[in-house]
Amino acid sequence: MHMINTSEILETLNMIDHQKLDVRTITMGISLLSCVTDDEDRLCDNIYDLITRRAENLVKVGREIERDYGVPIVNKRISVTPAALVTGAIRHPVKVARALDRAAKTAGVDFIGGYSALVHKGITEADRRLIESIPEALSETDFLCSSVNVGSTRAGINMDAVRLMGETVKATAQRTADNGGLGCAKLVVFCNAVEDNPFMAGAFHGPGEGDCAVSVGVSGPGVVKVALEGVKDAPFDEVAETIKRTAFHITRVGQLVAREASRRLDVPFGIVDLSLAPTPAVGDSVAAILEEMGLEVCGAHGTTAALALLNDAVKKGGVMASSHVGGLSGAFIPVSEDIGMIQAAQKGALSLEKLEAMTCVCSVGLDMIAIPGDTPAQTIAAIIADEAAIGMVNNKTTAVRVIPAPGKRVGDNVEFGGLLGHAPVIPVRELDSAAFIRRQLGSYLSSCSCWVTVLVTGS
Repeated sequence: MHMINTSEILETLNMIDHQKLDVRTITMGISLLSCVTDDEDRLCDNIYDLITRRAENLVKVGREIERDYGVPIVNKRISVTPAALVTGAIRHPVKVARALDRAAKTAGVDFIGGYSALVHKGITEADRRLIESIPEALSETDFLCSSVNVGSTRAGINMDAVRLMGETVKATAQRTADNGGLGCAKLVVFCNAVEDNPFMAGAFHGPGEGDCAVSVGVSGPGVVKVALEGVKDAPFDEVAETIKRTAFHITRVGQLVAREASRRLDVPFGIVDLSLAPTPAVGDSVAAILEEMGLEVCGAHGTTAALALLNDAVKKGGVMASSHVGGLSGAFIPVSEDIGMIQAAQKGALSLEKLEAMTCVCSVGLDMIAIPGDTPAQTIAAIIADEAAIGMVNNKTTAVRVIPAPGKRVGDNVEFGGLLGHAPVIPVRELDSAAFIRRQLGSYLSSCSCWVTVLVTGS
């Protein structure tokens, strides 16, 4: 077992005090499968009672660990079984959304995730009812987050679900127009969603998980940036080793917090997710890391390569530090939450197309991007389809979290507040994709090997 020595402790304290190292979240995952009933009110009561009982001490324990170890824990969160799996026998899933929101409020957590559906191969009536209720649910709740998985490498892309999610994103923006379309900031569309992600808005407690688990998401872009300042003009292998060593230290902090939370809550230890998740604060930027590698500005040619190096080294450093590394682990590129990316977008250095290229090598996908409010639902669906195709073909998680900001045009700014930050509205190509999105190709685009078979057979 690796013993923590005095120099590591002092180094960690410096990271916390001066380089913005933090535990971004302690997330308790809770299975709702035991709550199932065909009585809507009883289902809601069962869900509320189970969550408030399981998570009764989550916030208290998080604060105690923060105090005892001096490690900032920014958020305490809950994720639950995808709601579509427990609402099949009821007609109004939005009642469950309200119950989840009430439970989050009672538990005192920052967010609750899992108003979700897994439709990568087909859509049940329960899935469809839940997806169609998302705009209403997100407009009426404060803490609820929602996600839908529309594709996987094994199953392909469910294009019916893609079309439906384009409409859902658009409707959610309209229902939350008074807040700049804020509901869309709590809605993620995935391909290859993972079951143990502790980060919002895409967290849910997967059906393959146990009754309950506690996981930690740890972050520290500022720590990596400072470490790279010490290897200016060094060869690439030295840059990679520096990132790996830094990721190792960051992950050790996350593992310490996760094990202690698991012990105090008497809940199994899930995973540590080492994801460089930026904030709008100066010195806490993934873009700044890429620029420290030698780019004039994030978005310059070479950005995708630099991000690939960063993501790979972070994953390898995390795996060396803990046998419980999971979730998404790597580097996030949420535009509105990263001051460097905000500035790059304002300069015109970051386009939607460049961000899409970067998602081929980062941890997730197109994240927290403000687009014009008049962007058609079919165009949003086409953006989702493109991103899902990248994930499907490359066997990686990809996602779309875009905000068609009502009443906003290119160049306007949208303010979300807190960790969600603010974002300049960036242009979307005004070319029509509607005929493609309307097509009925079975129910989904299959993975490349099957698709090739179809083409060969057709010839």
